[in-house]
Parts: sequence; C-alpha cells; structure tokens
Amino acid sequence: MNRSTQTYSAQWRRSHDDRDAFWTAAADRIDWAAPPSRALDHDGNSWSWFPDGALNMSFNALDRHVAAGRGEQTALIFDSAMTGTTSSLTYRELRDRTARFAGVLRQGGVGRGDRVIIYMPMIPEAVIAMLACARLGAVHSVVFGGFAANELATRISDAGATAIVTASGGLEPGKIIDYLPILDEAIGLCAAPIRSVIVKARPGFPSRIDSRVDSTAIQWIDWDQAVAGAEDAEPVIVAATDPLYVLYTSGTTGNPKGVVRDTGGYAVALAWSMENIYGIGQGDVFWTASDVGWVVGHSYIVYGPLLAGATTVLYEGKPVGTPDAGAFWRVIAEHGVKALFTAPTAIRAIRRVDPELRLLEEHDTSSLRALFLAGERLDPETYEWVSAGLGIPTIDHWWQTETGWAISANPLGHGLLPIKPGSSTLPMVGYDVAILDGKGRPVPAGDDGNIALRLPLPPGTLSGVWGQPSKLEEAYLSAFPGFYATGDSGHIDDDGYLFVMGRTDDVINVAGHRLSTGALEEALIHHHDVAECAVVGVRDDLKGHRAMGFVTLKAGASTPEDVLTDELVALVRKQIGPVAAFRDVVVMDRLPKTRSGKILRKTLRQIIDGDPYKVPATIEDATVLDPIIALAERLRAVNADHVLA
Repeated sequence: MNRSTQTYSAQWRRSHDDRDAFWTAAADRIDWAAPPSRALDHDGNSWSWFPDGALNMSFNALDRHVAAGRGEQTALIFDSAMTGTTSSLTYRELRDRTARFAGVLRQGGVGRGDRVIIYMPMIPEAVIAMLACARLGAVHSVVFGGFAANELATRISDAGATAIVTASGGLEPGKIIDYLPILDEAIGLCAAPIRSVIVKARPGFPSRIDSRVDSTAIQWIDWDQAVAGAEDAEPVIVAATDPLYVLYTSGTTGNPKGVVRDTGGYAVALAWSMENIYGIGQGDVFWTASDVGWVVGHSYIVYGPLLAGATTVLYEGKPVGTPDAGAFWRVIAEHGVKALFTAPTAIRAIRRVDPELRLLEEHDTSSLRALFLAGERLDPETYEWVSAGLGIPTIDHWWQTETGWAISANPLGHGLLPIKPGSSTLPMVGYDVAILDGKGRPVPAGDDGNIALRLPLPPGTLSGVWGQPSKLEEAYLSAFPGFYATGDSGHIDDDGYLFVMGRTDDVINVAGHRLSTGALEEALIHHHDVAECAVVGVRDDLKGHRAMGFVTLKAGASTPEDVLTDELVALVRKQIGPVAAFRDVVVMDRLPKTRSGKILRKTLRQIIDGDPYKVPATIEDATVLDPIIALAERLRAVNADHVLA
C-alpha cells in the first residue's frame, strides 16, 4: 500500500469511526448562518445531516467570495460552439444578476419552499435561475430544454410548481428547438398552481410572448424587461435539511421519481469533493461537459465549482460536430481548463471520428491536469486510448443521481492512488460499499454481486423522494435491510478496488452461466475497428438468454461486416469462453443514448424481445431506434432466434 493509499484509507476510516468529528470538520468549508452543533441524526432507515444548521447556498456560492475580495475573479465562462461566441461573468456580476433575478421571482410571489421549474438550454440564465431560487430558499427542478410536453407536464404537476423559467428555444446541431409551443402543451396537460412563466428571449426563434392572450390567469413575463424593473433580493436563510432542489430520474415506466437534495449536507459534500476528488480550488478553471438538466450539471457545473471559488465553464455544444472532434481540445486551450469532467461516451465519440487524435495536436492543452469520467462504465480499452493520448491521469468515478457526488473515485486532490483500468478505485469518505448476493449475504472478494451501500448514506445524498414519503424505503432500502441498493452489479478485489460492471438487470443467464454484459462489451471494444458497443441479453427458448452485440465503427474502418462478426465472436470466445455462446452482432451508425450519453440497453433488449417499451424522454434522437425496430420485425417474421437478416 503506497503512502497516498494509506493516508486516504485513514481518512475513510475516520469518516465512519468518528462521523461527527470528520463531517463537522468538513463543514468548516461552508459559511453558516447558524453553525451545526452536530453532524448527524440517525435512526435506522432515517438520517439527516447537520440537522440544526442554517445557511444559504447562493450566499456560499457567490456573496462570500465577493466579500472576501475576489469579486473580479471570473466565476462563469460561457462557451457556445452553437453560436461561435464566448462570454464571461465575474463573481460580482454573477452575484448581482442572481440577486436581481431573485427579485423578479420574489415579485412574482416565489418564496421559501415554493417550487420553480427551470426549462432552459445551456445558457448563463439557466445557472442564474438556479442560484436565484437557492437565494430565496425556493426549490428548483431543472428539466431539459426540449423535453417532450407530456414528460414536462408530469414534472410540473408532481413538483406542484408555481413558476416556470424558460427560454424561447435551444440549439442543436443543424436545428433549433422552439420551447414555447412545447411548454404551452405541457401547461395544458398538467395540474399545478402556476402563476407565472418567465421567458428569456433568444434571437432566431419564432415564438414570442407578446403575442400571447392571457386566458389562463398565468402571467407571461419577458426576462429582460422584468430584470430591468426589479430590485435585488437578499439571501434567505434556510435549514440545512431544507430541500435545495428536486431532480427527476428518467424512469421509463410510470411517473419518474423526484430525488430530493438537502441544502447543508450537499454543500459540505460538494466542497469536500471539489478539494479532495478533483483537486480544484480558488481561481482554477473546471469544466464539466454535461447539461444542467443532469445531476452532474447541478453538482459540478453550478454548485460545486462556485462553492470552491473556482471558474466554471458552461458549454453549449457537442464533443463532435460542433464543428469537429477537436471541440473539447479547443475549449481546454482557450480557457486554460485544469480538469475536465465528461462521460466516457463523449470520449468514445471523439475516438470514433478521430482515432489518431490528430485534432488534439492543433491545440495547446498543457493546462489540463486530469480527465474525470462518469455516467457510463469506462472500459479499459477507452481508458488506455485516452490516457495515452492526453498523457495525464484519467480517472473513472462512479455515482448516481440519487447520491449527488461520487460513491467511488480516485481522490486526486488528496493524493492520486494507483489506477486500475476498469475500476472506479476506492469508496469515497462516508460510503461503506458492500457486494451482496441475492439474499443480502456478502460475497467473497472478486465475485460479482449486487453493489449496496451501508446506511446511513453520507452528506449530499438524497434525503427522500418528492411527495412520496414511503418511496425512499420502497425503492432503495427494502431489498437489503440496512443498505441502500444501487441497482448496479460488480465486485471488489483484494485491494478494495471497486469494479462496477453494469446494472443488475444487465447480468444475463446463458444456459445456466451468469455473464456480465459489461465483460462482453470489454471483449468487443478491443477490436481495432470498434468505436462503441453495447451488449444486451435477449430471450432464447433453449438457453434462457443469448448475448446480442450492437457496435459502431471508427471512421475509416474497412473490415467487411461478415469478417468483423467472425472476429468479434472469436474475441468473445477468447476472453470470456465458449459458454457465452456469442454469435449475434449488429453494426449500427449510432447507438441509442440519453442526452447524458447513457446507452439505452434496456430499450434495445425490449425491442428485440418484442416486449412493450417506452422511448425514454431523455433519448438524444429517437430515430436511432428505427433500424432496431425493423430488425426485430424481420427476426419475428422469419421466426429465427439467431439469424440476423
């Protein structure tokens, strides 16, 4: 065990053996209106962090930095690859704009505990709206700009929103999305006490609020006009246990769950993680290439970097196509980014288009000290490619919407630990990770099982499910008493390193052999022509399941499809063995993904099996499913289990 591992392990033990002392010390990174006298109240399946503390998140993210003399430091860089423009706001400017917009919300009747839906593209006003809600003690719920009307209506209704903040539209490569007609439809579908809709006008969009007839008692307000006439709002002090936001998971059946995040515990966890996981402090430039509609955007575009006094980059664009696969390297070079956090799927997209990283050579990325990846499993092949290409630590870490920050990671700021490709390294402080079998019993080191977290969960994790008090226990705590069930499978090796292999329903049974689809994907990605892949287990009358692989190819790939299939089958046979009985390969132009880059494996499986399915509202492009639907119809027409015609 090296010195960094020893030092970190001692901190991890202290976070469990002396929780109160450890987390009380961690809370010193936050400015409290009423400092907490204790860190944790815990009773069985119920817990709360810093229960008697009080604070304001917006003050901690903005005002205290201005008061400390850092008002002229850049807080936010807005880089729009869609419009070819960049701009920035200092901490003073961002505080002033936040205070003024909070005044707009307050004038419209929004106060502590009220819910506000934010339906925005990746523009600075989205960040300002979030911080303004936090300033008032209101609870925001961010919904992706462009989400379908029925999905938006479900979230508005479930949250009981009284106000909606939106923009006239968003930009995607080759198209614009007009938000207001979608919002009109959603409002007509939902049941919520909406009093006002505030619209930030963007040039080039057809819809205008001045053409609207107020027939629903909802006041439509122009953002710029309202701000011009508003007064600044001061921070409202809230309890540490008060909700900061509700973020809806992208469930594919029934109503999505509204994950509730508290204020105090979240602030402490994010401040600890910025320093210890990401190694980011005052003045450092931190870029999370995600969307504020995801938990990653909440934690590490908005709140985390600003709590740390860093400069955060807000990027409106894609890793490829805006304009090319060098977009990320340009942003790093132009803004002096110290650490980049993105999804493995973004790196695989770059690899597919520019496998030799020729576009990297056109940009000076020497400011970049580390690349952090999360959201999809980081396969060893992609890890080796990007870490060799960039020549810096590439750090896989694993977490969920529900946890709000990393369950397991390599704490760069604490001291980089040895990296094992395929592993998200060690559990972070406060997380006690166990691998359990189906009956809740621990499994031996190295064996796959259900990944579970011993209660209580650390600060920053979910405090409940909005409007459903029993849902937390029902959805997360009932499977394994005393544990939070992550829904993921994996194993822990003899060194304590965690390997997350995929969702528990991605473990398939082929003729009595339990196989991880993640392990099968690792085999496929080793082929020199494969850019991305997904493996799902489809029904087989004889074997129970059979593995079907979906692959995309790198630019310039020349292997004939029949030869490619034979080579992929051989790779799986070599690495997994003949028990996988792998023979089905589908070559696709693109894999179906959510906007955060997660591959829709469950939807692929349902389509092939002929089961009812619902296209997730978070899908990036639903037309990607068309060839899969056609394939499934052909398979059923010929009544063949394995012929891909």
